[in-house]
Amino acid sequence: MIDWLPELLVAILATVLAITLHEAAHGYAALALGDDTAQRLGRLSLNPIRHVDKVGTLILPGLLLAVQLLTIGRVEAMFGWAKPVPVDVRRLRNPRYGMVLVAAAGPAMNVFLAWCAAMLAHPLQELSGVLPPTAMDLGVRFILLSIMANLLLGLFNLLPIPPLDGGRILVGLLPWRAAMALARLERAGLVIVMLAIFVLPRISPSLDIMGGLISLVTGPGFRTILWLAGHGT
Repeated sequence: MIDWLPELLVAILATVLAITLHEAAHGYAALALGDDTAQRLGRLSLNPIRHVDKVGTLILPGLLLAVQLLTIGRVEAMFGWAKPVPVDVRRLRNPRYGMVLVAAAGPAMNVFLAWCAAMLAHPLQELSGVLPPTAMDLGVRFILLSIMANLLLGLFNLLPIPPLDGGRILVGLLPWRAAMALARLERAGLVIVMLAIFVLPRISPSLDIMGGLISLVTGPGFRTILWLAGHGT
């Protein structure tokens, strides 16, 4: 077997779970707040397959992971998306603030999944004398990648740019006129996000948003999750 193939499969699994369960959280939050659109369309599910986007969930993350493993021998950054869970804001009991909660559910799920991954280290440690070294290495790698993928996805989605979750949260919290002005950016939101990720860093290293998020995830964010999972200070 190709040396890096098991690690690639583990990394893809961690990424797919992070992205698809993020989307599922939006649907369940919307249902709890009165909108059953996702349920009626068969998108209210914890089954990752129902939320997979061929390009955003499989092909792009897979290529990014493979290129990094082949070139630098490790995974430093991931990017992708799932099929957005449909939400009809008009059906929410409180449309404006309900949408804030629906948007926040995705990043909250990612933080929870990162904590769950960190908690897996406890039983894995107990099996250190039972499992073969290769299985232990893959288990540790899955835990590390799951923590990083979830924290990075959650923080990235909190950027205050519609249609990212942070933009929708801000729309619900700002005064009406400012909220409407920000909401109008949603049509160009994807272009703005791409420019922020790929163009701004070339203008100035201080504008490297992804670099800043990765530093936050691999530093304070990672240490905080480990602490919350009982792995010391």
